[in-house]
Amino acid sequence: MENKKIKLVIASGKGGVGKSMLTSSLAILFKQNSYKVIAVDCDVDAPNLAIWLDEIKGWDKIQKISTSEKPQINYDKCNGCGLCAKNCRFNAIEMVNGKPKVNPFLCEGCGACEALCPKKAIKLKPVKNGEARIKRTKYGFMLVSGQLFPGETGSGKVVSEIKEKAQKFNYNLMIIDSAPGTGCPVIASLQDANLVILITEPTPSGFSDLKRVLQVVEHFKIPWMVVVNKWDINKKLSKKIENWAGKKLLGKISYDKKIFKAIANFKPIMETNLKAKKEIKKIFGKLKHKIE
Repeated sequence: MENKKIKLVIASGKGGVGKSMLTSSLAILFKQNSYKVIAVDCDVDAPNLAIWLDEIKGWDKIQKISTSEKPQINYDKCNGCGLCAKNCRFNAIEMVNGKPKVNPFLCEGCGACEALCPKKAIKLKPVKNGEARIKRTKYGFMLVSGQLFPGETGSGKVVSEIKEKAQKFNYNLMIIDSAPGTGCPVIASLQDANLVILITEPTPSGFSDLKRVLQVVEHFKIPWMVVVNKWDINKKLSKKIENWAGKKLLGKISYDKKIFKAIANFKPIMETNLKAKKEIKKIFGKLKHKIE
């Protein structure tokens, strides 16, 4: 592993199935086994990896980032023709007292208004639409977390920016906590990945969404494996998922209400005596063998 750089993505089609729990636990375990780990929270709409690591305070660096643009109007040049408002497909511009007014919460920064303005009164300018947070955790590995600001757009671009910042650190294993679903931030998380762990739960929506995100993973031809969390809440469906995964099954984690109590007290799973800790260690053992 000394000369290799592995990017491992933890992804899911559905939210709330255990991505951050698994990511945080694997980051700790790999670090304890002498890997140069960096953990990256790429769920920029709702980052919570720091919570699972009890690292919500004391960031070494917080930096605002800009990955999108919004129009600014020079009213000295504007003649009030209304072309911008008429042609904005997002309804982000409305005419108020004969002058265009931009609603920044609806604007996608597409640039149509700038291109159409006959008086060149509209210019797209960069806006700070997110931030990057960086710190060294108490476990000794770096944590990089992204946050898209409320009402802003460009989550996929924010993810790419966060990963670029993480890339500057010395590592041989980057563990990426992806957003759920199949959208832009997920695609950005999967870029350059060497292996994807798809975590799901034995519910109809969990299994269905697992298949949806798998289509994205297979489109990019990335190797993948499956973890079934809360497997014992529906043993019949869990068995169906296990049979479907076949040799791709990496492991299972039991349902335990004490997990929620642990996270409510900011206690990482690897610092508990819960059954999930042993199960994740077993998953880690198989995964370690897989990537070496």
